[in-house]
Amino acid sequence: MRPSAQSDTFLRITHGIAPADAAAIARAAELLRAGRLVAFPTETVYGLGGDAGSDAAVAAIFAAKGRPRFNPLIVHVPGLTEAETLARLDDRARIVAARFWPGPLTLVLARKETSGLSLLASAGLDTIAVRAPAHAVAQALLRAAGCPVAAPSANRSGRISPTTSRHVAEELGDRVSLILDGGPTAVGVESTVLDLTGRVPELLRPGGVTLERLREAVGPIEIAGRGGEAAPRSPGRLDSHYAPERPLRLDAWQARPGEALLAFGPDEPPPGFAEVLWLSRTGDLAEAAANLFAMLRRLDRPELSGIAVTPIPEEGLGRAINDRLRRAAR
Repeated sequence: MRPSAQSDTFLRITHGIAPADAAAIARAAELLRAGRLVAFPTETVYGLGGDAGSDAAVAAIFAAKGRPRFNPLIVHVPGLTEAETLARLDDRARIVAARFWPGPLTLVLARKETSGLSLLASAGLDTIAVRAPAHAVAQALLRAAGCPVAAPSANRSGRISPTTSRHVAEELGDRVSLILDGGPTAVGVESTVLDLTGRVPELLRPGGVTLERLREAVGPIEIAGRGGEAAPRSPGRLDSHYAPERPLRLDAWQARPGEALLAFGPDEPPPGFAEVLWLSRTGDLAEAAANLFAMLRRLDRPELSGIAVTPIPEEGLGRAINDRLRRAAR
């Protein structure tokens, strides 16, 4: 008798990683419904997913990452229809959702009392951070699971975010039941977080949707300070985050002994760096964002004394890149 598709999936799992075919996605959805943790690709980074309606599953996410419980999670849904069962959306929320969902935009909204979400997912706040990812594997998994999925980045808390399935395995090992391999992520930095609970929208975290595009959609947007809250309103607000183990030095050009360089733009760096990787030789911010976390991981090695980074323009996706670098350097 021919083995079942599910059995085929088990045979193809290596180091907890399975190719994200239909059988593996079905198995991942089954695990989520059973309260287990599954890592999956989105267009931004890989997420560590658990049933957002289960206190036990959400608590397991915090435990697996070593994440402080005052730091809220993003809840992932297929689209606007599902988001409206969880949160209160005003006209501004519907405008940006229609324009940018599915996509790398998270909205902080008032949580409905009937949402059924674990209060742990929002760290006890009366708001919820919600988004609809654009990645085909993420969409298929969310629809197959049939539940909202809380999913921070699939790495240890404060560390470099994962952009491949291998990064997830290296970070979390057997803390996750299954890792769906959908290849390297396209955007490479986390989603933009926009708070719509106040009179004026507020940018809490720059990310895959630029501030310029958001302002075109909804008009004036305030920019939040760089963290320091006792209880953050969204993920990515901690002062120290996304950090390699090697010291990180920003806006650098001259070499220090044993230091590697992350370069941006066409100019050749001076001699003296132990190794040089280009985020983008052509000055392409989208390419730089996609390369950022993977290249930080490649340079985070004991034989290097530190990692220097050349200046990145504070515009478009450069705002998100600089945000991650500043938090990683603290």
